[in-house]
Amino acid sequence: MSSEREKAPKQLLHLVFGGELTNLDGLEFRDLASLDIVGIFPSYAEAYTAWKAAAQKTVDNAETRYFIVHMHRLLEPEQNGAVSLSGDKVEA
Repeated sequence: MSSEREKAPKQLLHLVFGGELTNLDGLEFRDLASLDIVGIFPSYAEAYTAWKAAAQKTVDNAETRYFIVHMHRLLEPEQNGAVSLSGDKVEA
């Protein structure tokens, strides 16, 4: 069983969500309570497929947008070339 874990690709979690924006030029949502949380996916490819399907369902509503959040970058910033606010590279 441990050999399966060693060979399995690392999970790079991605969150797909969307909702109606107050302004097409911004990222403020009209109603946070009505956000559509599509799901969390173990790879960008799977997240992209889910994002595309959700976005296509709302093609008639120009104010609705869907996004992919790279959660793995937030959870492990030191492994993704993160920099601090001062511009210094973050050390593990």
